[in-house]
This record gives sequence, C-alpha cells and structure tokens, in this order.
Amino acid sequence: MTVETAPAAPSGREAGPPVTSVKPARARWPRNRDGLHGLLMSTPAVAGLVAFVGVPFGYAVVLSFYNVRLGSPLAPRFFGLEQYRRLFTDPDLSGPFLRALLNNLTFAVVVVPLQTGLALALAILLNRKLKAIGLFRSLFFMPVVFPMTLVAVIWRLILARSDQGLLNSALHTVSFGNWGAFDWLGDSATAMASVIVLSVWQGVGFQMVILLAGLQQIPDELYEAAELDRATPWQQFRHVTLPGIRGTLVFVAMLTSVLSFRVFDQVYVLIHGGGLDEDATRTVMYQAVTTAFDQNNIGQASAITVVFFLIVVALTLIQRRVVRPDNDNED
Repeated sequence: MTVETAPAAPSGREAGPPVTSVKPARARWPRNRDGLHGLLMSTPAVAGLVAFVGVPFGYAVVLSFYNVRLGSPLAPRFFGLEQYRRLFTDPDLSGPFLRALLNNLTFAVVVVPLQTGLALALAILLNRKLKAIGLFRSLFFMPVVFPMTLVAVIWRLILARSDQGLLNSALHTVSFGNWGAFDWLGDSATAMASVIVLSVWQGVGFQMVILLAGLQQIPDELYEAAELDRATPWQQFRHVTLPGIRGTLVFVAMLTSVLSFRVFDQVYVLIHGGGLDEDATRTVMYQAVTTAFDQNNIGQASAITVVFFLIVVALTLIQRRVVRPDNDNED
C-alpha cells in the first residue's frame, strides 16, 4: 500500500501532527510463476489426453445406452440400462464376461508380483560398476522395444505343439527322446501360463529401468554406514535398499497393474493364429473387441468397456491406498 503525508499547515497557525492517508496498492502478479509455467507446459499433454482418451470414452459411455450395430440399416435405438442389465443377467452374455473378468484378475494377480520382483532383481544385478554393464542393460531392455504382436508371433513358434516347436524340441533333446509333442497354447492348464511368461519377458525390462534409476538415487554413504555396522547383504537390502526405493516400487507396482488389465494384443494374436485356448485366456478387452467387430454389437461392447473401466479404477484406488508411500499424507 502507498502512504502519503498531507502538506504542512500555513504560517500563523499552530502546526499539528501530520495527517497521513492510506491508499491500497495495486495488485501485482506473484513473482513465483512456477504454477503458471507448469500449466502451460502440461497443456499439450492434457489436450491430447482429452482428445484421444476422454472424448472417445465419453462417446463409448453414450453408445452403451443405445442399441448400435455395425452395418445395420436401422437407426440406433435408445436402450437405457438394458445393455448393463443383460451383461449381468443374460447367461449368454454374463457367462463369457465373468469368465473374461476372472482371467483378467488371474493374469494381474500373477503378473504384478512376478514382474515387479523380477524387475527388482534385475535392477539390483545390473546396478554394478562392471565392464560392459551397458551392454547387459541393453540386452535386458531390448524386448520392450519389440511390438507385442511380434513378441506373440515369436513365442507362438517357441510354444508350437508340433515337434518343430522350439520348447518341445529342446525338451525332447534334454530328455533323450522321452518328451513328446505338447500343446502348450491349446491345453487349458498351460494356456494362461504361456501368456503370462511371454508378457513378463516382454515387459520386465521397462520396470527394470525405472527401478534401476531409483537404486542409483540411494546415497552410497548409507551402504558404507551399514557395512561399518556389520550389516549383512540381506540387512542392507531390507533396511537401506527397500526404504530408498519404496516410492519407486509402489509406482512400478501400480503401473504394472494397469498394464496387466489392458492385456489384449498377445491374446488376440495367439487365439487367431496360434491355437490358444480361448476359454482359458479370453480377457475383457478381447471380449469387448470380439463383441464389437465379430458380433457387430457396438452398444454391448461399449457397456463392457465402461463396466471394466469402473472395476479397474476401483481396484487401482484400493491398491493406491494400501501400498501408498510413507510420504503420502492422504487420509
């Protein structure tokens, strides 16, 4: 604010105390504009997220209330909640959907701890100052660069049931001819395990790089202090390494959970080209795609997508609350 002093009294009169007036100062922009700069820098990403995720999903929500079929000459008819009711009460629809949801949950329950633990082990193994360590890091990360469709085709050749399948051929050689041809993809007991193995092989390198970056942020002085206290390697891992990467580990687990619920590419490629058991490996995304493009039922596929989205959001929020980092102050 601005303070002004009144002029002095004219001569001949007794001078009194000076009179001051207070005027409000003009509002000024705060010097710290980090918030504004961050908003401007995030605008392109937010715009892309809204345009390519928010708008299509909103359109899918609208379609779920209509009876929309591809190639039908009839105009879309408003169904209300009928698509959702059929999804849980119609045996022809609820049976495959619930089976697909169970397959998704099974896949996530196995892949999340397995892939996260394997990524942590590889990150610790590669967090060493050795010659050509960059080459080994590149080799472990290389499968991430390959598209999932290509990975599925490669593993289809490995798991082929004929004697020419690489896995069957290797087991036949190791067992001195006692191992016969086995249908790894077509057998319901091993179909889901096959999808899990190829998915972990393709994605573990990405989580490994994130955890490796977290490990390299832990000060070496902590390990030196632990060695002076005669801590064993296990004690160093438990009391130094894990607390140092707790936030990174939580992030990796949540990211792996979201990606595991999105499983589709490998299942679709293997079912249509590799003889994968469809009932044992059908996922919700696969169910939605086949409903939309094989049965031409866009409305029902949209309802499946919306329900699955709500389930994934609920599970993610529960996981976030259970495994939140120590520095998270949320209630």
